[in-house]
Amino acid sequence: MGLTFDTGALIALENGERRMLAVLTAARDGDEPITVPAAVVAEWWRGQRGPVAHMLDGMDVEPLSAELARAAGEALARTGSENAIDAIVMASAASRGDIVYTSDFDDLSRLRDFFPSVRVLRVSAARRKSRGRARRR
Repeated sequence: MGLTFDTGALIALENGERRMLAVLTAARDGDEPITVPAAVVAEWWRGQRGPVAHMLDGMDVEPLSAELARAAGEALARTGSENAIDAIVMASAASRGDIVYTSDFDDLSRLRDFFPSVRVLRVSAARRKSRGRARRR
């Protein structure tokens, strides 16, 4: 078991949010694996420079396999969810029994109907929903 980060978790780290920095530090100190699905990297990456460019160092960027894609697609069909990346994140985490950190708590929680073993946690204590780059500081 380890951690899976979605796009909101990467944005929170990029923005220096304390909760996510503490999660990252604890995971690295405890040698807990951190997985970031490749689809999340595509959604997050905008040619970062400096320290942010190295944020993925030490994290496992998981390629999208046909098996993972099928599980995500089945989850979309059964739950009525529309976000393929969210479904990929949940399918990825379910394959290992990971905990997911997200800013889209409500959306990923709906996918728990298909992936009940996945625990979903917010990236910050305050309720916040980050969509794209507009929320970045």
